Amino acid sequence: MNDHGHGEHDHGEHDHGGHAHGDFDEMATTWDDDPAKVERARIVAELIDRRLELGPATTLFEYGAGTGLVAQHLAPRVGPITVSDPSAGMRAAMEAKVAEGTLPTGTRIWTTDLDVDRVPGERFDLVATVQVLHHVTDLPRVLAGLAAMTSPGGHLAVCDLEQEDGSFHGDGFGGHHGFDRAELDRQLRDAGFVDVTFEHAYDLRKNDHDYPLFLAFATR
Repeated sequence: MNDHGHGEHDHGEHDHGGHAHGDFDEMATTWDDDPAKVERARIVAELIDRRLELGPATTLFEYGAGTGLVAQHLAPRVGPITVSDPSAGMRAAMEAKVAEGTLPTGTRIWTTDLDVDRVPGERFDLVATVQVLHHVTDLPRVLAGLAAMTSPGGHLAVCDLEQEDGSFHGDGFGGHHGFDRAELDRQLRDAGFVDVTFEHAYDLRKNDHDYPLFLAFATR
């Protein structure tokens, strides 16, 4: 694994918006067994491809990549890929995908957690993050970090929960209960992005309830 020098914190001790990374370590081994997760990643990747001009020179950074499903679906449409997740279990799953060829050879796997880590010095043409922001603790800090990692003229693609009543995660969740579009629009612009747009991406079924997910695009 190439952590590119950004793993100086012991990520296993951080609480990620109410989810210990150990929880994600345990879920990593069966994450891709859920057809809904695979479908969601495919749909989001297709929406990104439809909206943006991607090509073999497009550098991709997927933040909070989990098992790398979105990067996996975008791989045929982009160039060099870097993925990041603070969960050791998720990184191990991505390492296995690189070894078996599901993720391209040369894919870099980082530990970067913008809630606590310094911002890496590289910039990317496309920064993508799916179902991650509602877990972060310091949203302005993370958005500023994502902005710093997006090349001038590059794009950020964020898929996450529309504002909900707290039932998605239930009691004790320390993150965000989805996002109000107007508020997130303002926060993205405050972080340095322009041309912010939102569209419906996917309806996530959980506990007999549909939770809509938006896909936001922004330009650096």
